[in-house]
Amino acid sequence: MNNNFDVIVVGAGHAGIEAAYAAANMGSNTLLLTMDINKTALMPCNPSIGGLGKGHIVYEISALGGLMPKICSKTYLQARMLNTRKGPAVQGLRLQIHKYKYSQVAKEMLQQVKNLSICQGMVIKILTKEKTNKKKVIGIKLEDDTKFNAKSIVITSGTFLNGTIHIGFESESAGRRGEKAVPLLTQSLEKAIGIKFARLKTGTPPRILKSSVDFSKLEKQIATPLDYLFEFDSINVEENVACYITHTNEKTDQIIRGNFEKSALFGGKISGVGPRYCPSIEDKIKRHPDRKSHHVFVEPDGENLEEVYPAGLSTSLPLDVQYGYIQSMEGFEKAIISKPGYAIEYDFLQPNNLNHSLEVKNVEGLFFAGQVNGTTGYEEAAGQGIVAGINAHLKNNGQEPFVLNRTESYIGVMIDDLITIGVDEPYRMFTSRAERRLLLRQDNSFSRLMPYGKKFGLISDKLYKKFLKEQEIIQKGTQLLKTSDKQNIIFKLFHSTEFTNPIKEKSRTLLFQSLTNQIPNLNINDISSRALLCIHAEIRYDGYLEKERKEAEKVLQFQNLKIPENIKYSNMPGLSVELQQKLNYHQPKTIAQAQLIPGMTPAAISILIFKSKQLLKKC
Repeated sequence: MNNNFDVIVVGAGHAGIEAAYAAANMGSNTLLLTMDINKTALMPCNPSIGGLGKGHIVYEISALGGLMPKICSKTYLQARMLNTRKGPAVQGLRLQIHKYKYSQVAKEMLQQVKNLSICQGMVIKILTKEKTNKKKVIGIKLEDDTKFNAKSIVITSGTFLNGTIHIGFESESAGRRGEKAVPLLTQSLEKAIGIKFARLKTGTPPRILKSSVDFSKLEKQIATPLDYLFEFDSINVEENVACYITHTNEKTDQIIRGNFEKSALFGGKISGVGPRYCPSIEDKIKRHPDRKSHHVFVEPDGENLEEVYPAGLSTSLPLDVQYGYIQSMEGFEKAIISKPGYAIEYDFLQPNNLNHSLEVKNVEGLFFAGQVNGTTGYEEAAGQGIVAGINAHLKNNGQEPFVLNRTESYIGVMIDDLITIGVDEPYRMFTSRAERRLLLRQDNSFSRLMPYGKKFGLISDKLYKKFLKEQEIIQKGTQLLKTSDKQNIIFKLFHSTEFTNPIKEKSRTLLFQSLTNQIPNLNINDISSRALLCIHAEIRYDGYLEKERKEAEKVLQFQNLKIPENIKYSNMPGLSVELQQKLNYHQPKTIAQAQLIPGMTPAAISILIFKSKQLLKKC
């Protein structure tokens, strides 16, 4: 193998494969390094992709031409649209995935990518050279002393940097169950960057033998009728395997509460901070002492596989205690644990040391993406990975970095949160993190981001042509309804709160009849359910969308506006006491920084803009 590359990606998890796939398809000679090619894009935790907020990221990866949505279409077991009782802006597609097939398909697809080489080995050192005012990466060194040279390097090490697994008071060095940790790379990175890494913690539940579960006692989850998944093209969606729900109970609570001192989390073995929104079962019970029952989602690892995943039961308790609380639940009375649950600690880089391109501020050509940046979840990792891969290629070719802002994508929201605020716990995406949720819906992900994918050569001409045709239907259909008589039957259908399948079909027929004179060679099948949903959202939220766009433009216009040092937040009219306290604590220097404070509202930002301009005018 030639040892000279344009881009090297370290780690073949969900961030790594997106970075390598993007960089190689854009034309960079790319090397993907992994310790085990057969564990490419492995799902060590829940065997699913998507959900609320997370699903939006996957749609955006699809619009940019990424890999995750393509693998999902080939490996899903069940598809469900969450939050269907609410509006399109906060719904989320979630797919149950065959975890082993997902890894296999990912490996096979990567092996077919032009400009991409894959090599097995453990990276122990980042090679740099001194440049004016900063360092620049020049390559990496493996455990066996092999060296590879590159202009840009993307680190996507996941939980492998000094990873330590905890089960009760038993601990072992591991990056994941049964895989070696990477003990030397952190030290090399700290020396290169001049920043000390910190520790975070996550975990996984025990796996249960399917044959030992009484599914007749469990609540079955029904799949959602769909004709699209995350990709632009439609798919014949089928349910291959069912999912179920059970619950913890008072006996479960008593068993766990009586063994708190045996948990590595509470026994002083773990120093890393765990995820607040996906806590271990013992942490959940300690935080919510009055709640006697918690949902447990029983998910298959794959059809015809013998293990199930009880989502919601991650733990660092000893195996005997895990057996006790597992068998206390309905349907699990005779459950057999095939693999114990565990907690894992690992090193991460505080992401406020990065630029919005995900390049390290003081080391040229060094990018970080994924869990090593303090995030949790396959989707968050993949979203960062594709941005890092695109930017590594752009960097090498002297082009401006690709930066998504908060008003055009959830990926932009996530990266802006990470870079501006940093993390004090593993970061997870929620729709509530986006100030402009109505603008950032799943149905308009392609409208927002596919032009970028085409610009970077990640979207084919054939696919882009279909996209443009659908955009014409959406634009002309929306304009038709906005300018038509409000009593028009089509307008009433599209403005209904329940946009059900029967209403969609009637809307499709009426819309087709109205657009045939405006769009040449229009076929009724050209009007997809996604286009109908997008028009429905634009019509239903029309006034609110216009208001959000104006607010977004206002914030963009004033995001660099300085907040005067002499501003007084206490007793400021229009600001809640909570926001006054948060502003006093964070002391933001600009409107953009104030906007990122958790709980900050558009109304509060407007007040800060007005007050700042007023004070600056007096100076």
